[in-house]
Amino acid sequence: MSALADAISKAPEPTLETQVESLVYSDLAPQTAAIDRQGVYPAAFMHDLGSTGAYRQHVACRHGDGQQDFAAAIHAMEAVSRECMSTGFCVWCQDALAWYLENADDAAVRDRLLPGVAAGRQLGGTGLSNGVKHLHDIESLKIRVRRVEGGYVANGTLPWVSNLGQEHAFAAIFGVEGSDRKIMGVTFCNQPGFALQQCAEFIALEGSGTYACHFRDSFIPDEHVVSHDITNLMPRIRSGFVLLQMGMGLGLIQGCIDIMEQFRETHSHVNRFLDEQPEAMAEELADARNATCRLGAEIGDPSDALFADVLQLRHTASELALRASQAAMLHAGARGYLADAPAQRKLRESYFVAIVTPAIKHLRKELTRMGAA
Repeated sequence: MSALADAISKAPEPTLETQVESLVYSDLAPQTAAIDRQGVYPAAFMHDLGSTGAYRQHVACRHGDGQQDFAAAIHAMEAVSRECMSTGFCVWCQDALAWYLENADDAAVRDRLLPGVAAGRQLGGTGLSNGVKHLHDIESLKIRVRRVEGGYVANGTLPWVSNLGQEHAFAAIFGVEGSDRKIMGVTFCNQPGFALQQCAEFIALEGSGTYACHFRDSFIPDEHVVSHDITNLMPRIRSGFVLLQMGMGLGLIQGCIDIMEQFRETHSHVNRFLDEQPEAMAEELADARNATCRLGAEIGDPSDALFADVLQLRHTASELALRASQAAMLHAGARGYLADAPAQRKLRESYFVAIVTPAIKHLRKELTRMGAA
């Protein structure tokens, strides 16, 4: 064996971070403008990202050793969101679906559905916005199911569910007719009685595969039911559901800092008079990252105390994202108004960080209810 061949054979395997960043640079970045302006859904990238292991870091099937690494999952999402938060949102949808399946009441349901989702072979999303808002007394449930032999029959419409396509799947919360019980089930978009409908055009996140979901006597078998009663499930998944969203916020903030640094090279003589500067923003981002890692290590704790800490951190991320995107736009100046300028795109994306469930107003409502505001 030659010295070169020997060196290659002994070279360490690339880290997850290296693989994700390389894939973002080579496969995602060239599509970012088309994703944002034309609504292109990056299906190939989403599948390929799963091949790196990005979607399985936070679930027990990560290495077959029962260990979970929320920080690694969030960091991978952050790398994607730094370039394109629309795609970062899709990554969160995928990770959230895996998280629900990880916590399924029936291990057989988990073992049947989770491996494909965690590997990125089966893409999918989360339809929990309506259910979570319902549980927090914000809106009524939009999908009802009735119990039949071997499963449930669903009827109703969810207006917006993301990271979907004809071959995709998603989890949602359904109210059981004739009772106060609620279940969580997985719907496959090609199953009978179910249809996707294109939504109105959005100003951002247009490439996120977002559709209205219509159920017309659509059967959900027991084999696809994550929980027949979500009373015990929600405390297990709620902190992870929200904390995973930090990957979107952290990545967007870092992308805004990148823009501020870029324009420092040519406009420091005037940009130095702006209130927000990249060094101070980077310090706040580092604090948020550290807090995310710390809470990620405690994610198995179903307590209200941990959930309140997660909600507070998520609120901080929303506010910081809004500040960072406005700062990036001001640092870019007139160049930020160009149709393909990253600054104006990140400004639009930052509002999504602040309004996606749980939105800032929702976070403040829940923190007040918990006495943690």
